[in-house]
Amino acid sequence: MITRMHTWRYVLAMAFVLSSSACAGLDDRLKEKLKSSGSGASLDAATVAAGLREALEQGTGRAVQTLGRDNGFWSHPSLRIPVPEKLTRAEKTLRRLGQDKLADDFIRSLNRAAEQATPAARDIFVGAIRKMTIRDAFDILNGPPNAATQYFRRQTDAPLAQAFRPIVARSTQSVGVTAQYKKFVQRVEPLGVVDTRELDLDDYVTRKALDGLFELVAQEEKRIREDPVARTTELLRKVFK
Repeated sequence: MITRMHTWRYVLAMAFVLSSSACAGLDDRLKEKLKSSGSGASLDAATVAAGLREALEQGTGRAVQTLGRDNGFWSHPSLRIPVPEKLTRAEKTLRRLGQDKLADDFIRSLNRAAEQATPAARDIFVGAIRKMTIRDAFDILNGPPNAATQYFRRQTDAPLAQAFRPIVARSTQSVGVTAQYKKFVQRVEPLGVVDTRELDLDDYVTRKALDGLFELVAQEEKRIREDPVARTTELLRKVFK
């Protein structure tokens, strides 16, 4: 019986070997072996390659869509961005003083900035998918269940941070992070429970947004690898049967 994991591996190998311009340099015996392996041997190379691209674009696209909208981070049970570690004592103090709304407004403003920056990831992920090499494909094949996510992180972390930061900086102004931060600090600074030295809120939000995005990409990768229900188009169902 051909398992779903075998099919996934076949699809990756087939797509990259047969659709890459570099395939001419591969050993013909390797290509023949890939053609004859798995239940998808009857699929043409173009269909397999399209299915692979669609699977990866679907996974990253769903992650971006989930987080890059109003309340995307704020309403997520595990990816909501908390106050920076240097401000945790200040947050607790505010809540003890009955200032929950001020604390919540500040945290919400951090998440709003991340939500506004996240859509910029879509094109960067698509570019990384199109630049994958045969070596990248086999590293994914032989890697852990989140191997594709690790590839995306290596290839896109720096350009994503570069794209996110100016958007976050604009968002921290437009959604009131700066104003909320000043109110937050002013309430607790006299109590000596806050240390804001070397605290860069824009950098903090950028890193937390990227961490959350890659966490969700990993979850989407796992879904597509293991769950037939996650294959939401006819092409995906055909390729990953």
